[in-house]
Amino acid sequence: MSNFCITLPLKTEKFQEDKLNKRFEIGRKIYNSLANIVEKKYNQMIKTKEYRNIKLELNQIYKSKDTEKIKETKELCKKLNEIYKMHGFSEYEFHKLVSPIQRTFKKNIDSHTAQKIASSLWKAYQKLIFGDGEKVYYKKFDTLTSLEGKNNKAGIRFKDEIIYWNNLELKVIIDNKNLYEVQAFQNQICYNRIIRKFIRGRYKFYVQIVFKGVPPRKINKETGLFKNNIGKGDVGLDIGTQTIAICSEEKVRLYELCDKVQKQEDIKRKILRKMDRSKRKTNPESFNENGTYKKGVKWKYSKKYLKHKAKLKEIYRKQADIRKLQHEILANEIIKLGNNIYVETMNFKGLQKKVKKTDKNEKGKYKKKKRFGKSIANKAPAMLLEIIGRKLSYEDLKLEKIDTKKVKASQYNHIEKEYKKKKLSERLTEIKGLKVQRDMYSAFLIMNVNEDLESINDKKCENRFDKFIKLHDKEINRLKLNKNLSSMGI
Repeated sequence: MSNFCITLPLKTEKFQEDKLNKRFEIGRKIYNSLANIVEKKYNQMIKTKEYRNIKLELNQIYKSKDTEKIKETKELCKKLNEIYKMHGFSEYEFHKLVSPIQRTFKKNIDSHTAQKIASSLWKAYQKLIFGDGEKVYYKKFDTLTSLEGKNNKAGIRFKDEIIYWNNLELKVIIDNKNLYEVQAFQNQICYNRIIRKFIRGRYKFYVQIVFKGVPPRKINKETGLFKNNIGKGDVGLDIGTQTIAICSEEKVRLYELCDKVQKQEDIKRKILRKMDRSKRKTNPESFNENGTYKKGVKWKYSKKYLKHKAKLKEIYRKQADIRKLQHEILANEIIKLGNNIYVETMNFKGLQKKVKKTDKNEKGKYKKKKRFGKSIANKAPAMLLEIIGRKLSYEDLKLEKIDTKKVKASQYNHIEKEYKKKKLSERLTEIKGLKVQRDMYSAFLIMNVNEDLESINDKKCENRFDKFIKLHDKEINRLKLNKNLSSMGI
């Protein structure tokens, strides 16, 4: 069953804001107290011989890549799951552990909200135990941004345009003229989430009401027709760390992801410089002669530094909001083009990490180990794919992910039916004597994959290529009028 939510502002008075801030701080302390208990349990578990032997055996099997041995890992995984259960690593056990902590703060935090705090910690440990997580961190002061309940019957409740929560009544601002909000309230409420945002130097509070079902369709006021209808046909996406190429039978596009975020990034860079200068002036004894920080030193902060820090917090909020909005708009544009949307599987987390090997270039200088961490953080390509998948799921469709290693769209030539490796700097490729932008051509090939999602359909490519070239040239002419990223090669 799918869910959706709407975010509405809360009309709060000063005493209510103080109470909410207090509860957010208590929520943070509950999370950290539970994290401390669980961390001790985790450290005890990983020291046991049985656990270490099983993990070592599993790592050796996976490194060997022996398919017969990999099939035998089921028994080892079962033993590992038994160890997790024995040491209390489950969501239910986390709920039991948080119960005595919650009783200390029962006037402010109800049991349902405390259990949801425990669930968020369990998700962090799931990534650590079963996923690719490296460490579970404690929450720093002022970093908890949301608190939520489990249902609309107890804890954080919504009724008659008011949020009720432990003797606190918060007025919800609802626009009764907004058809989308009116239709949304016809669905059953799952639970409610209170959100805290730092906007222009002060905290503002919102409620996210989570409903069961599919979100209502938005209507164009001028035409009276539904907005953002899902189209019909094949669509190929070639997504990178900063750009996305889109190809359908009717349109070819190459966009920079979240192009408006860069303005905020430039402002952020200047603020960080000011903060660093202020820090060095206020704490001259905390730095070595070469300008590096001394370890274990307590910092002193000036009033200017704290002002810049508040501005920086505002920039981060703006960046997040702009990024989300631009992704939503682009996702709507993509789903209008077709209902069969294909994209390559991408390991963005791997691209964010630094290179492990230390290499030298032709001049004998050491190569930089940095990769695409900053650009991925700014552009959030994985978020765009997640939004597209969510929008398709409302129509019982899904985002089709092709096998990158088998398809090799960036290397294939459908005319010569050959694969040829290209350097990252090579942004143009030659097809039938024509120079074609590499990313757009990759999107074209991805659009024409077979049903097995492992190979390209050459017949489809031949039938659609002439039309693709016309749309490609049209897009190139559009891009030439704009300022583009160097990675586009235009």
